Amino acid sequence: MTHRRYALSIPIGLLLAVAHAVDAHAILLSTTPEIGKVLQGPEAPIKLRFNSIIDGKRSRLMLIAPDGSRSTLEIGDQPSPDTLTSQAKKLKSGPYIIQWQVLANDGHITRGEVSFRVQ
Repeated sequence: MTHRRYALSIPIGLLLAVAHAVDAHAILLSTTPEIGKVLQGPEAPIKLRFNSIIDGKRSRLMLIAPDGSRSTLEIGDQPSPDTLTSQAKKLKSGPYIIQWQVLANDGHITRGEVSFRVQ
């Protein structure tokens, strides 16, 4: 009986460890602009909402322009602890990528990209 109980505790322990690891990273829930969206420009409000509290002071937003140039986007005041905002200005026609790196309140860094186009 003890061996059976021990044998069952290992898979359950692994499952809990994996569930905790998955929950440990900030997941992007919604974006403005939406992924793949076509905007009129020349300005675009940026809003990224995550599933956890984000440290805005230690997070980064980078804009990659159609010519490949990169510029750091200033992160504005956080309207809520799970949201980052910024403003992209002087956008010309073509594809853009917002690269984001956030620090969640649990200390994990998560990175990702949001692509959109300006007409």
